[in-house]
Amino acid sequence: MRADRLVSLVLLLRQRGRITADQLASELEVSTRTVLRDIDALSTAGVPVYADRGRHGGYSLLPGFRTELTGLNHDEALALLTAGSDRGEKVFGLSAPLASAMRKVVDALPEGHQVSLGDAAKRFLVEPETDLLSRRAPTEDLADGVMSEVRAAVLTGRRLRFNYAAPGKAPSRRTVDPIGLVTVRGRTYLLATRSGDDRTYRLSRMLSAEELPEPAQRPAQVDLDRIWAERTAQFLSENHIPVVVRIKTSRREELLENARSVRAEEPEPDDWIRLDVTFEDLRHAVWAVWRLDTDAEVLAPESVRDAMYVRAEALTARYRSRRSVPTNVSGQYT
Repeated sequence: MRADRLVSLVLLLRQRGRITADQLASELEVSTRTVLRDIDALSTAGVPVYADRGRHGGYSLLPGFRTELTGLNHDEALALLTAGSDRGEKVFGLSAPLASAMRKVVDALPEGHQVSLGDAAKRFLVEPETDLLSRRAPTEDLADGVMSEVRAAVLTGRRLRFNYAAPGKAPSRRTVDPIGLVTVRGRTYLLATRSGDDRTYRLSRMLSAEELPEPAQRPAQVDLDRIWAERTAQFLSENHIPVVVRIKTSRREELLENARSVRAEEPEPDDWIRLDVTFEDLRHAVWAVWRLDTDAEVLAPESVRDAMYVRAEALTARYRSRRSVPTNVSGQYT
């Protein structure tokens, strides 16, 4: 275990440049004292680790220092093989190069490990096509060449031009400064700026794309987690409808699978909970709550309650028979 940690420490120093002991401890999931002991051990072994004092100090390797650290332990190789399995290798259009990399990883392993790891990786299934309820995972079809052009522009830092078909609008040409790519639930988004304003585009709505020769106007460093969180919050506040729902606790996950976000949650008596959630629009909210039958009740807003009432009234009129239909105390037909 310590040998693996020392290798990881050297790799972190080589890839990150200067890094503090606290940051190393966080990355390696050990104490700062353990990191300091490991650094001493590396120095004793001849690895040129240098300490820079002061406010912006930290530890770094002598510039140009290289060493071969290609050995993978069993779990590291298994993690790579699992990440490169069927669904994993499709992300960002990197199927072919990722498959090639996996073959190289396997080839570099000792012969005995190749067989055992190949069998082990087959026992992990990443994001299957359907879930336990036979619902198919969301997929998107991209126009030919779109992913490769967008990915190239993101990585090279050049501007991107594409034809975009926004919902309900005629296709139009956009020229943007790409920032990064994000994949969520089988959908891929381009984060970009256009004339200095933040923009988010779904790649499945791009009819064609072209990397341009001029450099993009964007920061040298990027924090995609932060940017995505900010844009998600803005999108939810501008384009979604908040709904307060009283629901049976046993149906909670079923509702949340279809909600866009959860703003608040509060327990109620008799195994019920109150959820403050958001949906895309009125139609989406009615559909998501209606499918829970009598195990859910919309408390607000009135527009959703009224829509639920209109739908219930229409169905009652359609299915009402000339004789009364007995029901039990829970409201279910007997």
